Amino acid sequence: MDLLRELPDTRQIAGEPKRRWFTSPELDLIVWLNDDDKPVGFQLCYDKSAGEHALTWREGRGYDHAFVDDGEEITPAQQKSTPILRADGHFNRKRVKEMFLEAAAHVPESLRAYVRRVLESYPREPT
Repeated sequence: MDLLRELPDTRQIAGEPKRRWFTSPELDLIVWLNDDDKPVGFQLCYDKSAGEHALTWREGRGYDHAFVDDGEEITPAQQKSTPILRADGHFNRKRVKEMFLEAAAHVPESLRAYVRRVLESYPREPT
């Protein structure tokens, strides 16, 4: 698996916390930081090449897991749509955590530990 690399000059959005963005062919990690540069949330996108999904966690909101609808499914009279997130309940915590840890060597340790802790705290799947 390719390692996550930080994108330089990540676009910041007015009114939102500061963002840091790490990417690889398989994963994207966006981390939101408060004014003290402490993480307050993240979005981890995985399986980017086939059936992309995103796990989002934000302080005060908790977890959201979604399928990324890339907008490619179009009719002849329709143009490609903007990608959007659609709710998707199944999340394989163990598999995604292993993927992340394998690819995260270049993610700063404080952010890597934060994401790992949140992934480990994801509610267990029913048995």
